[in-house]
Amino acid sequence: MGHWAFLDSRLDSGGLAGYASFPLMDLVSLGWNTDFEKAFAPYQAKGWVPARLIRETPINYSAFLGDGEEVDVILSGRLWHTASCDADLPAVGDWVAVELGNENHDHVIRELLPRRTCFCRKMPGNSSQAQVIGANVDVVTVVTDAGPDFNLRRMERYFTLIGRSGAKAVVLVNKSDLFSPAECREAAAEIGALWSEAAVHVTSAINNRGLKVLKSYLTKGTTMCIVGSSGTGKSTLVNQLYGEEWQWTGEVNETTGKGRHTTTSRELVPLPGGAMLIDNPGMREIQMWTDETTLRESFADIEVLTAGCRFADCRHRKDAGCAVRGAMERGGIDPARYESFLNLESEIARLRKRMEKRQMAVERWAKRNNRVKARNLADRIQLEKDDRGEI
Repeated sequence: MGHWAFLDSRLDSGGLAGYASFPLMDLVSLGWNTDFEKAFAPYQAKGWVPARLIRETPINYSAFLGDGEEVDVILSGRLWHTASCDADLPAVGDWVAVELGNENHDHVIRELLPRRTCFCRKMPGNSSQAQVIGANVDVVTVVTDAGPDFNLRRMERYFTLIGRSGAKAVVLVNKSDLFSPAECREAAAEIGALWSEAAVHVTSAINNRGLKVLKSYLTKGTTMCIVGSSGTGKSTLVNQLYGEEWQWTGEVNETTGKGRHTTTSRELVPLPGGAMLIDNPGMREIQMWTDETTLRESFADIEVLTAGCRFADCRHRKDAGCAVRGAMERGGIDPARYESFLNLESEIARLRKRMEKRQMAVERWAKRNNRVKARNLADRIQLEKDDRGEI
């Protein structure tokens, strides 16, 4: 039975009654393409259906089926136990294969389809794991302003993460109604100079200024992820794009410059034109989840200078004959950008050490767990099946 026939039978039996439905939605507008179709093919014969995750809670997920039906789904125990880290678990934006239940049985996520792109950061705090901000994202839009939130060093980090994700970078210097045109133009120019591949626009969501160019990125089937600090106008922007009060917006604290009463959870929002939007809570901590190669690509201008250092293992601090520090002292490199480069390398080195320690702990746990499981023949047979991915 094909998955649509299977779904129709569930609907006829009333198994999905009561869920919200978004009109004029289909698989293509949800972001479905031929790659996902090929990946899903083995599961169609099982009667499972494709679904895209739109929301995550501590106990389950919400997902859109192909016709816009919203359902609550839970994660199968097999997927939970085989995930090596949190980033391997389904996240908002992921495509999954779901076995539909009924009024007596939950809808269950049986498989996670391969991701086309993945925008993630290191989890806040001392964790060595990645936190997925949005999966299968085409465009990452960073919202900032020309005032309290303007921070080139933070923007460099955003660009590094976006470059690694495979998505296109768009930056909105928002709230132009609160700053002079000269301030907004200068902020946009400085951000644009950091990465030539990023598109930078001056906008005012409250005045509906500049949103036409943003909508040009939101073609049918496209998924955009919106990130930025609290109080930069992300929720107001989502409301403008959606056409109604989708998110609760609030004022900004004049003392701290922080937003209040805005987005509190990550959510995939369908737009009227057939695109999808991931709205995120304000992110005040942007830690790196990347590697040395990606880092150096983000600082290509500094990487060229490192070839002129006297020593191959130069740390670019107090080493004699350092071409990078020399360029900074002569005014060829912005001192703040120089410090950002050094800090990012140190951060990645610390992350690598934490990952190595975690891997050692995981391997020790796996060996101990296998010894406990393999105490008799039946357990050893089941263990071998688990290793082969058999159910």
